[in-house]
Amino acid sequence: MTSSRLIHLKPDTAPIFWWLVICACVIYGMILLGGVTRLTDSGLSMVDWKPIMGIIPPLSENDWQEMFLKYQQYPEYKKTNFEMTLSEFKPIFMYEYLHRILGRIIGIIFFIPLLYFTIRKAIPPVLIPRLYLLLILGGFQGVLGWYMVKSGLVDDPNVSQYRLTAHLGMAVFIYSLILWTVFDLSLNYNHAIRSRIKWMSSTLTLLIFLMILSGGLVAGTRAGIPFPTWPLMGDTFIPPQIYSMNPSWLSAFEDMATIQFNHRMFAYLLTIFIVIFAIVLLRSNVPRFLKNGTTALLFVLSLQVALGISTLLFYIPIPVAAAHQVGAIALLSVSLFITHSCLSREQI
Repeated sequence: MTSSRLIHLKPDTAPIFWWLVICACVIYGMILLGGVTRLTDSGLSMVDWKPIMGIIPPLSENDWQEMFLKYQQYPEYKKTNFEMTLSEFKPIFMYEYLHRILGRIIGIIFFIPLLYFTIRKAIPPVLIPRLYLLLILGGFQGVLGWYMVKSGLVDDPNVSQYRLTAHLGMAVFIYSLILWTVFDLSLNYNHAIRSRIKWMSSTLTLLIFLMILSGGLVAGTRAGIPFPTWPLMGDTFIPPQIYSMNPSWLSAFEDMATIQFNHRMFAYLLTIFIVIFAIVLLRSNVPRFLKNGTTALLFVLSLQVALGISTLLFYIPIPVAAAHQVGAIALLSVSLFITHSCLSREQI
């Protein structure tokens, strides 16, 4: 490589770069809106799935009454929100409506430019399979979202924590693959990195992704609600009721105490791993931008830990809990940058 700049856009791939940056930013916002939709218990307010006709919101009072009557036929209203009024229904409906509309917008801003760049033969051949894989995954994510909602339209008006975690995990995977492609198109470096640092950076990214999935289980089971304390869970550090189901391994996925305990332990271990990784990298002979990235990683980690503890102590306030969710994505984003840099990939 001839350029010494870290960021270098090639003229022929710059439009693809900016298109994918926009997609990544909108998906980041989608993850935030999805979190708010979940935290406000809005996800089951739209009881049908109309990919085309569903873009039209209720426009009159009669339309709103019709939507409210549909909602009243399902268990969430009958068992939980039976005292809800139409005026109380409108905000939760709009959260879910905007969430679905944003999903459609993401589909449009990804598919139409992809089609255009394909026709113009502007996509580097190495990226074509990856971009069309993203298109397929995006369509699957829409179906998975409805599959998740459908799980709550039954006798138990709570969505499956398995489906919720899968839906979140797919969104994060799509975001990560787009961001990785953005780095492929823009980062320009050629340096030698010790294999230990490469291994640690890759492991870190995987651990953060798994931590996000752990958070999905916490969200899906509302496992944070019974234990609004820290560092103890109730009166003890290790609750006596963890892993009490039969078989015991099922507790890790369905028992609130066990899920919350595991999430906390995972957070402690991840924090220790990040600190060790930062010490190793900062003491190594690596480029300045990698050290700056590691400093940013520690900063975001500190914010994320503070947000996680605050979410518990203040009994899951929506703004703090939503910030905690997107803080995890920010932490993953910095980790992806570091991992990409450590692997010293050739710029596309």
